[in-house]
Amino acid sequence: MTRTVKCVLLGEELEGLERPPWPGELGQRIYANVSHQAWQQWLQHQTMLINEYRLSAVDPKARKFLVEEMEKFFFGGGSQKPVGYQPEAPDSK
Repeated sequence: MTRTVKCVLLGEELEGLERPPWPGELGQRIYANVSHQAWQQWLQHQTMLINEYRLSAVDPKARKFLVEEMEKFFFGGGSQKPVGYQPEAPDSK
């Protein structure tokens, strides 16, 4: 049976995560309050942040920034896209 949560991001009862996706208290909050679908949205947003800001996963400042953005994304009114961000246009083939 699939575990469901009332997703704080999407406002619906949806499939929950299988386990906490992050260590510590933040990971537990996400596990208890964030749906699988919302977590996938975060992963896309995180990838965009990493690419746009050219972040390195080995840089402690970059990791701290991503954790702060993750908390804002789910519990603090949202994480903003970088100023001037323009998504790539879909291929017109």
